[in-house]
Amino acid sequence: MTTSHMNGYVTESDGGGGSGGGTDFLEEVVQRHREMAVDCPSELGARTLPVRRSAQLERIRQQQEDRRRREEEGRNRQELDLNSSMRLKKLSQNPKVGIDNPTFEQMEGPGGSIGELEDLLMSLKQVQHSLNDSQSQEDIELVLQLVQKRDFQKAFDIHNAVAHYMNRPSPPYPMMDHAQSLAQEALMMAHDSVAEQEMQLEPLVPSVSQSETLTQWGGETVKIVRIEKAKDIPLGATVRNDMDSVVISRIVKGGAAENSGLLHEGDEILEINGVEIRGKDVNEVFDILADMHGVLTFVLIPSAQIKPPPIKETVMHVKAHFDYDPSDDPYVPCRELGLCFQKGDILHIISQDDPNWWQAYRDGDEDNQPLAGLVPGKSFQQQREAMKQTIEEDKEPEKSGKLWCAKKNKKKRKKMQYNANKNDDFENEEILTYEEMALYHQPANRKRPIALIGPSNCGQNELRQRLLSSEPDRFAGAVPHTTRSRRDNEVNSRDYHFVSRQAFEMDSAAGKFIESGEFEKNLYGTSTDSVRQVINTGKICLLCVHTQSLKVLRSSDLKPYIIFIAPPSQERLRALLAKDNKNPKPEELRDIIEKAREMEQNYGHLFDAAIVNTDQDKAYQELLRLINKLDTEPQWVPSSWLR
Repeated sequence: MTTSHMNGYVTESDGGGGSGGGTDFLEEVVQRHREMAVDCPSELGARTLPVRRSAQLERIRQQQEDRRRREEEGRNRQELDLNSSMRLKKLSQNPKVGIDNPTFEQMEGPGGSIGELEDLLMSLKQVQHSLNDSQSQEDIELVLQLVQKRDFQKAFDIHNAVAHYMNRPSPPYPMMDHAQSLAQEALMMAHDSVAEQEMQLEPLVPSVSQSETLTQWGGETVKIVRIEKAKDIPLGATVRNDMDSVVISRIVKGGAAENSGLLHEGDEILEINGVEIRGKDVNEVFDILADMHGVLTFVLIPSAQIKPPPIKETVMHVKAHFDYDPSDDPYVPCRELGLCFQKGDILHIISQDDPNWWQAYRDGDEDNQPLAGLVPGKSFQQQREAMKQTIEEDKEPEKSGKLWCAKKNKKKRKKMQYNANKNDDFENEEILTYEEMALYHQPANRKRPIALIGPSNCGQNELRQRLLSSEPDRFAGAVPHTTRSRRDNEVNSRDYHFVSRQAFEMDSAAGKFIESGEFEKNLYGTSTDSVRQVINTGKICLLCVHTQSLKVLRSSDLKPYIIFIAPPSQERLRALLAKDNKNPKPEELRDIIEKAREMEQNYGHLFDAAIVNTDQDKAYQELLRLINKLDTEPQWVPSSWLR
């Protein structure tokens, strides 16, 4: 895949910088990362550009051949006459070549320095008597018992025999009378083989004598890198223009460049397969590399930056709390490398070297996504979203204020007093980016509570009641609290927890309620303790909650599984409500659908799953499938839950 910034080609502008601090920040990010991904796409790799050697490479090879020829001529002039050496003559007359080490001769006999077992036992006993502490004496006693065992003595004899064999006089006798000439011939063959390899590898570290031939490169030290790139493996590198230079800007995880470890950020590319690169625009580099595959030969000026020692990066798993489309992002450094994702997707962040642009894979796409994609870093996303909100507030301050007031007044008419710290205003002020996640498999004796959420008349209450009725041994509801008086047929702690108003308000102030409200001058609420009581019985607690309750529910230790029950189309919703003898007006149906859209937009990042209730039976079966999956498959949960 060969890609470029700005949909194929990098465009440059001479326009001035932004007027504000936030605009300057984004412009700096864009200018610093204006780059293009270079690659060898499979669909464009039908032919390979002819590899022609540059004049510089030819001069390097010529110098190496001259040096090799001079060395060979020197060897011919200075070749030794082996027969004229008096020392070699003496050695040739003596059939025993080499000098024996007298040290080893002392170890040939059984009574040599290897020693007998009796000597070893005597030495151990002497050491034992000279020790003062009892612990050391006991240790020596254990060694003595070991030495006296028959198995140890057999092993000791085997050791002596092996040592005796290994310490024979060396070197051994030659196997044939012309071994010396054969060794000399083998040595020359090895020299030629090494010289051929040196011919190919030496340009990686040019010698001082070659610096004169590289004057057009300003005397810079160059390195030559050869990378084998298969057609189905992208190169995985981006480049940018720095004046007339083409510089490697980024190494992308999963590509041939990253796997080889030979290309680095900041390296300047002088040539690729003999084609001069310096002075070319990155779009020209795009066209040059489009048809290249196989062995790619890079001539590079190494980066002057000090490279930190490589460290093994740990993968961070996050859940995206916003939608991202790189084709709509003017700040992404390389648009075609941008990774598109939706709210709720799990991303595996494998590199945070660039704090502004992380490298990531989408969960489930690792096999189909050879290269890691670029996603906005958390801090960068927060900064530009904060700047965007500031601009929007500056544009419409009065309209925004009126909308807030209308929302608060509408709440007041409902007479439901939700916790002010968990209301819509608080949620809308947050800048949603990523949430770190981890895999969690619920224990068999501690089931996660199921929280159903959705607009009214979407069927979540009916689904909950159906589960409670069909499997009462498996599902249960949390017993709510209330301040109203107990009726005759009601049992405390079975139907309600009946408490005084003062006790209710104290628990509410202490944050013990998931949600609470007032109806006909009586307070009602569902506490975390009530949910915990159901969990402790081994049953699955079923809840129908409002959106305002999600934050406190997720911040508890209950580990809820949140399922959004969404309405179908307007006509289908009318048909479903007609079965319950309901005849809503068209504007009421539109309100339900619009409310669902707002819920998904504002709270969708907190949902674990969603069910579109087009049919009550199908929705029930899908709900059961999701609940059963919690027993068989691990699920992604906030990592803070597991700390």
